[in-house]
Amino acid sequence: MSSLSIRKVIVVTILVLSGLLLTALGYSYLRAPEILAPRNLLGVIRIEGSVLDAEDAEIVISAINEAITNSSIKAIVVRIDSPGGYADLVEQIYMDLLELKKSKPVVASITSALSGGYYIAVAADYLYALPTSLIGNVGVIGVAPGTLIPSEDLIETGALKVIGFNRLLFPFNISRALENFASAVENNRGDKLKIGPKELRRGGIYLGVEALKIGLIDELGSFQKAVETAAEMANIKYYEIVEVKRYNSSETQSSSTKGSNTRLDWISVDALNMINPPPAIYYLYLPSLALSENTGRLLTLNNSISVISVTNASSPVIVDLSHGNLVSEWEFDVLAAELAKRGLSLVFLSSWDDVVLTLDKASGLIVAAPTKPYTMDEILQIKRFVEKGRTLLLFFDPSAEYQKIPELLGPINSIANGFGISFAKGYLYNEDENYGLYRNIYIKDFENTSLTRDLKTIVLFTATHIHSLGSQAAWSSSTTYSSTAEKAGIYAPIVVAEDWGTVAAFGDITFMMEPFCYVEDNYKLVLNIVSKLTVYEPR
Repeated sequence: MSSLSIRKVIVVTILVLSGLLLTALGYSYLRAPEILAPRNLLGVIRIEGSVLDAEDAEIVISAINEAITNSSIKAIVVRIDSPGGYADLVEQIYMDLLELKKSKPVVASITSALSGGYYIAVAADYLYALPTSLIGNVGVIGVAPGTLIPSEDLIETGALKVIGFNRLLFPFNISRALENFASAVENNRGDKLKIGPKELRRGGIYLGVEALKIGLIDELGSFQKAVETAAEMANIKYYEIVEVKRYNSSETQSSSTKGSNTRLDWISVDALNMINPPPAIYYLYLPSLALSENTGRLLTLNNSISVISVTNASSPVIVDLSHGNLVSEWEFDVLAAELAKRGLSLVFLSSWDDVVLTLDKASGLIVAAPTKPYTMDEILQIKRFVEKGRTLLLFFDPSAEYQKIPELLGPINSIANGFGISFAKGYLYNEDENYGLYRNIYIKDFENTSLTRDLKTIVLFTATHIHSLGSQAAWSSSTTYSSTAEKAGIYAPIVVAEDWGTVAAFGDITFMMEPFCYVEDNYKLVLNIVSKLTVYEPR
């Protein structure tokens, strides 16, 4: 073959190979343009379980930081399956997500988003949930500070140094935290939100289909749908889905919270107090099973009950402790002090025999938060006591501290019913007018009785109402609700019957105690009770 022929073969071969190469490149460009384009990543950040300590939050925050600084990540899908957590940790994640969505789209894919979980979710540009996802529970749980028992060895520099918050004002701190949460929902959901401020703040839980109707989410859809939407918002057609990791860790770690801390691994109030000693504020959903029997008592005092000798007491006032009563000197120390000024003793008796022996010389009998019912003989003995012109004071409080399950109202009503009085189930609340917390209600309407005279306004702290025929002595406003009736109405939390002796019933105990007794006219009410116990006419 001549050299010319060889050159022709080489040229033809080169042309054929070049054609094939160009065809292959063209095919690759048409079929997979992402090979030629910069790498596009769609990041996934997981928030699973409760966020209760700094490590839980740091894992998520580090992933958010990686998403912000990594230019290859074009959009983020936040997968949320959480009941929330400690307030400031939830707020950190929420505010960091707000910063993230300034630079790239953020879409939420919700399995469950309750309380702080939903707080985090509303930071996203678009929210997806499943039809039966649990959504909402907008609200706050606060574990109030207790009362300091000071030590001469451990010295604190101020009255609030140890307890942190003023106990009386703590409900207002909780209300401010609620406003932060609710405002975040209202600002981020905007016109999409179809429920009013009052309903939003009630803490309701909604299924995904319900949440869609009222504007808590944007659409029902799966994780895949959330991914597609995030890609569309980022204007990317070809991308790789990646889990955003905590890259500053020496270990390869997922962005989710600790694996054992799933949404079904509910933590109890007692465990919360170990993690974050009170006072503490949570954006957290807690089912009733997680509540402890004494949820409200933190830094609990030793409420040991001492039996006081009444041998030399003149006209004592008896506090019956023989029926498993969940009270002690602590609840009645203010009353005891005022009685002492007038020469009367407040005595606590743990034996019913001792009560009976002392009744003849007593001016009053206090029955508060019993857990054992009264027998017919005991009720008759108390009736004879009242018929002599003496005073019977009945106290019940729907707070967990003063109830025992399953007894609840049975023991107090075993004696109250004998006088035509019945304490109601549940508690009263008012979302329009309250003292820092929806169940701290104002009472401004009073009957002119010896116990309610000269009162203009009192505040009751988690109170129930009382049924009675014609003996109601104080009433709530018409915007007050019963937690069991779930309807607004005028309810009576104080009853006073003065036909022979005096029988008075109170649906709250807390108003008697410091510092709550110094709110509005609460102390006047205490003094009226003292006056009634001090001056009586034997019949």
